[in-house]
Amino acid sequence: MAPSQSLEIDGHTIALTNLGKVLYPATGTRKVEVVDYYTRIADVMLPHLRGRLITRKRWPNGVESTPFFEKDLPSGVPDWIPRYDVAHSGRTITYAMADSPAVLVWLAQMAALELHTPQWIVPPPGVQADPQVSGPKGLGEIRANRLVLDLDPGPDVSLDECAQVALMMHEMLDGAGLASYPVTSGGKGIHVYARFDRPVAPDSARTVAREIASTLAAAHPKTITATMSKSERAGRVFIDWSQNSASKTTLAPYSMRGREQPWAAAPRRWDELAGPGLTQLHFGEVLERADDGDLLDGLDSPYTPDTDDATTTTSDSAASADDSANAIEDTGPRPVVDLSTYRAKRDASKTPEPFGDDEHRRRRAQSSDSEDDDADPDDTDDYDTAGTSGAASAEPIFVIQEHHARRLHYDFRLERDGVLVSWAVPKNLPTDPGQNRLAVHTEDHPLDYADFSGDIPGGEYGAGHVEIWDHGTYDTEKWRESEIIVRLHGERIQGRYALIKTGEKNWLAHLMSDEPRPILPDSLTHPRPMLATDEPVDRLDGRDWAFEGKWDGYRILLRSIDGDFRLTSRSGIDMTADFPELRSAADELGLIDVVLDGEVVAVDSSGHTNFTLLASRNNTAEAYSLKLYLFDILYLNGTSLLRKPWSERRQLLEALAPAFKESAYVEIPPLLPAPGSAAVSHSRDHGLEGVVAKRKTSTYQQGRRSSQWRKQKNWSDIEVVVGGYRLGRGNREGVIGSLLVGLPEETGLRYVGRVGTGFTEASLKSLAEELKPLEISRSPFLEKLDRPVASTATWVLPKIVGEVRFMDWTSTGHLRHPSWRGIRRDKLPGDL
Repeated sequence: MAPSQSLEIDGHTIALTNLGKVLYPATGTRKVEVVDYYTRIADVMLPHLRGRLITRKRWPNGVESTPFFEKDLPSGVPDWIPRYDVAHSGRTITYAMADSPAVLVWLAQMAALELHTPQWIVPPPGVQADPQVSGPKGLGEIRANRLVLDLDPGPDVSLDECAQVALMMHEMLDGAGLASYPVTSGGKGIHVYARFDRPVAPDSARTVAREIASTLAAAHPKTITATMSKSERAGRVFIDWSQNSASKTTLAPYSMRGREQPWAAAPRRWDELAGPGLTQLHFGEVLERADDGDLLDGLDSPYTPDTDDATTTTSDSAASADDSANAIEDTGPRPVVDLSTYRAKRDASKTPEPFGDDEHRRRRAQSSDSEDDDADPDDTDDYDTAGTSGAASAEPIFVIQEHHARRLHYDFRLERDGVLVSWAVPKNLPTDPGQNRLAVHTEDHPLDYADFSGDIPGGEYGAGHVEIWDHGTYDTEKWRESEIIVRLHGERIQGRYALIKTGEKNWLAHLMSDEPRPILPDSLTHPRPMLATDEPVDRLDGRDWAFEGKWDGYRILLRSIDGDFRLTSRSGIDMTADFPELRSAADELGLIDVVLDGEVVAVDSSGHTNFTLLASRNNTAEAYSLKLYLFDILYLNGTSLLRKPWSERRQLLEALAPAFKESAYVEIPPLLPAPGSAAVSHSRDHGLEGVVAKRKTSTYQQGRRSSQWRKQKNWSDIEVVVGGYRLGRGNREGVIGSLLVGLPEETGLRYVGRVGTGFTEASLKSLAEELKPLEISRSPFLEKLDRPVASTATWVLPKIVGEVRFMDWTSTGHLRHPSWRGIRRDKLPGDL
C-alpha cells in the first residue's frame, strides 16, 4: 500500500492516511499492518461486537505516546457508521457500533488500536439505553447475554499461574451449566467469558460473577483475591468481577492492545491453558489461528434487536423484576462479600461479633454500581467517568455504634455491595455545618454487624462495650474513591453528609446542610415492617419471650399523622382504598399521631381468620367480619419508638386500646400463653396459622428480618407467582382448570407445579378476568414444561402473586397436593 490511498470495502470508500506510520516502535509494526489485521479479523471479531457500544483508545502517534480515550463520535463521521445515543449525567453521548468490516477499517484508520465493549447489548431500536441503571428500571431495558471475569496476575505471579485459576473457573462454570471460553487478554492476564442462554440484567450477571470470584478466593486465599484493593494482590491472581456492571467495558475479543508489543486479545483452547509456557499472542499469530475458525463460536448469539424474540426476552423474563424493583425483602440471593480482613482480626470462638456466614442473607435488591477507580484502566472503562452511582433498587442502611474500646469512639457504617463500609469517628458525625470530624476508614464489616451490640472480650480486637447509637437508611448522591455524599435518615442523625478522603485511611466527615428535622422522622415517612425468621418457638421460655398469634391475612402498617391516614402493605403498596371500612380508625385515634403495625384479616363464622375469604371478599356471599389486628407501635405523638424495647412498645400499644373500645374493626389481640410450647398448643387448639415469638428486649428494625422475632407455622403455606393456566374439563370446561405457578429467580420464573383445587366459581371467574390482559406467547418459566402441559397452556406475564397451601415437596422440586388460597394483593413477585 502507498502511504495514503483509498480502500473500497462493503460499498464504502475509506481514505487511508499515514499508512507507513510506525505505531509499535519495539517491533516496527506500521499502521498499514493494523489496518490489514482489522480487515482480515473482521469475520470472527464482528459477532462479538454486534449490538454493543464501542469505546475507543487511539494512539495516532504510536504506543509510546499518550493515548486518546474516546466515547463520543466526532463530527464528520461517515453517516454509514452505526451509532447509538446514551444519556450520561445530563448529556448524551453518541457511541459507535460495528456491523461490518468497513467499520473496523475506519476505526483502524483512526488508530483505534483498542476497542472496548460492555457485556450487554443495546435495547431494540427506538429505545434509549441508560448504563447507569443496571436492570429493568433503566430507560432502556439493557440485558447482558454474556459474563466476563478478568484474571489479573499480581506482582510475582506468572501467566501460567493465572491459567490455573482460569481452569478452576472453567470447572465451576461447567458445573453451573455455563459454557466458558478463555481469552488471553493481550495484556497481563486472561479473560474468561461465559454465555447466558437467556439474557439477564447486568446486575444479575455481576452477582453471578462476584459469586464465582468470591467462592474461588475463599477456597484459595493464598493465591486468589476478589477484592478491589491493590494492596491485596501481591502474589495472588485478582479476579475482577466488576466488569459485568452496566457502566463498565472490557477489551473486546480479537482487539489489539496499545502495549509495547502488538499483542491482541486471543481466544484460546482450554487444553492450551493446561500446559506450561502460556504466553500472550501477537496480532499476526491471532490472524493465523483465526484461519481455523472462531474459538468463541457459540459465545454470542446472532444480534437481532428488532425481532419479537428480543422484545419478549426483555418483557417476559424481567416482568417480575420490573414490578418489584423497589420491594424490600431479605430472602433474596446470598450476598457475595469479602470479609477476609475482618475475619483475620477476630477469633470466632472468643468474640460474640457476627461473621457474616450462612446466617447472613441479603436484605434488599443489588446496589447500584459506581465508578471504580481501582480497576485496571487497560481492561475496563467507566461509561461515565464524571457520573455518580446508579439508582439503587432498595434503601441501603446505615448504623452508628457507640464503641467503648480503649478510647470511646463511634463506628459509622454504610451498607454497600453486601458489606458495611466502615469508619471509626472519634467524636461522632458533626451536627453543625461548621464542623469537620476525622473519620478513619476501617475494614468492611458483615451486614449483620448492623444489629450487633454487646461486649467484646478483653484481649480481642476492639475489646469493649458496643451499643447502637443510631440506625436508619440513606440515599447516595455520590460514591467515588475519594468522595462520598449521602443523605442519612436516622432517628438521631439526619441530613446530607460528605466524606472526603485526605490520606490513605483518613477521611473528613462534613455536614453539608442544617435542614430542620421534620416532625415525623424521614425513616417513618414510608414505614416498613420488621420481619420474623422461620424458627421453632416451642422451646422458648416466657421470661425473655412474648408470644403472639400468627394471623392469616395482609400485613399492614397504619400511619395517621396530622389528619393524613394511610394503610400500606409490607411492600409499600398503598392499600388505603382497599379497606375503606378501616378509615374509621382515624376518627377513633382523634388527634393522636401514630404509626402502627398490624394485620388485616377476615374472620369467618367459626371465629377463625380465613385468608381465602379475605382474598375473595369482593366476590363471595359467605359471611365474614373484617378486622385490623394491631400488635406493635412505631411512633407516637412526635416520638419514634423504633429504639424502644418490645416490652415498652407493647405497654404503649395497650394504652391505646381504649381508643378502639367501640370500634367494629380494630382490635389489639391478647398475647398467647407462655412458654413457647403452651403458645403453640393454644394456637393449634384455636385454629391459628401459627405463633410469632418476640424477644422482650427487641427493638423495631424496619424492613429487616431478625431472629429477635421468630415464627412457627402450624401448616405449610407458600406464596407463588402465576405464569400460566390450563382450561379445565368436565364441569370446568371453558374455564380455568389449573394454574401453572413458579418462584422468581434472578433469571426468570422456576416452575413448581400446577394448582387445581381450592377455587370457587367466583374466584375462577375473577382470575380469568385478571389473567386475560396478561396473556403472552411464550412461557415465562426457566424450564421446558412437559409437552402435555405446555401444549395446552396459556402463558401470562408473571405479575400475580397467590398463596397456596400444600403438603410437602416432591423429589423434583414441585408442590405436592397444592390448594389455592387466594391472590396476595399486598405483595409483588419480587417480595418472594
